[in-house]
Amino acid sequence: MHAYIFPGQGAQFSGMGLDLFEKSSLAQEYFNHANKILGFSITDIMFKGSDDDLKQTKVTQPAIFLHSVILAKTLGEDFKPDMVAGHSLGEFSALVANNVLDFESALQLVSQRALAMQKACEIQPSTMAAVLGLDDTIVEEVCAQTDGIVVAANYNCPGQLVISGELTAINKACEALTEKGARRALVLPVGGAFHSPLMEPAREELAAAIENTTFNEPICPIYQNVTANAVNSATEIKKNLIAQLTAPVKWTQTIQQMIADGGIEFTEIGPGKVLQGLMRKIDRSVNTNGFS
Repeated sequence: MHAYIFPGQGAQFSGMGLDLFEKSSLAQEYFNHANKILGFSITDIMFKGSDDDLKQTKVTQPAIFLHSVILAKTLGEDFKPDMVAGHSLGEFSALVANNVLDFESALQLVSQRALAMQKACEIQPSTMAAVLGLDDTIVEEVCAQTDGIVVAANYNCPGQLVISGELTAINKACEALTEKGARRALVLPVGGAFHSPLMEPAREELAAAIENTTFNEPICPIYQNVTANAVNSATEIKKNLIAQLTAPVKWTQTIQQMIADGGIEFTEIGPGKVLQGLMRKIDRSVNTNGFS
């Protein structure tokens, strides 16, 4: 079975999407339509903006979504997914790929999600940190024993877990994790504590928008971050998408489940090759490639 996977925040780069725009009239139509929907020229920032311009959450998320979805649209008849998944933000790209959301609705939700997350980040100083070289259970134990809010947020691959929470709590957890033998416990240059309880204000805001959006039944299963299992019901997809903002991204578990369910070829669609790198660390035996 052929699985398509879509990247999340962190995959952006200056000049992203420009090649696609120049080579495809269909891509041009979608990019121009996106500028109208968003009410500003995101293509200017994507094609000519600096890395700092692209780091703003309100820009980053729609930019990665657009790059991924438009790329999938330009593949035409060659794009035939048997299963899909997306890392965090990438879940919205995956939902367009399997016909649950139309392009316009998904872009509006991604934009609302980005703005809501940015607002939540401004309420309280918070961040995330990458922990390398420790078992997940040790990282989870340290988080549970650390004062303040700090939780496991992204299970990216074996030996790579991202934690999320209050600034002080993250710093304390990083010290404790280094003492426990982590190869690295590195605070990340992100705007706030994504996939943690600190995103509750954003979750509430996004929930209302998602409830008011039409979700179609999927053409193939989507493996969602919250459960890591195949989901085939529009109602369940909505519920999981709302929960995703405050729950961890179970990416390792998602890929393992897709492989267990018959996934033998994985294609990453979107900027960069982050997910292809994680795939090789999760299971080197499956065929992995990508379009970027």
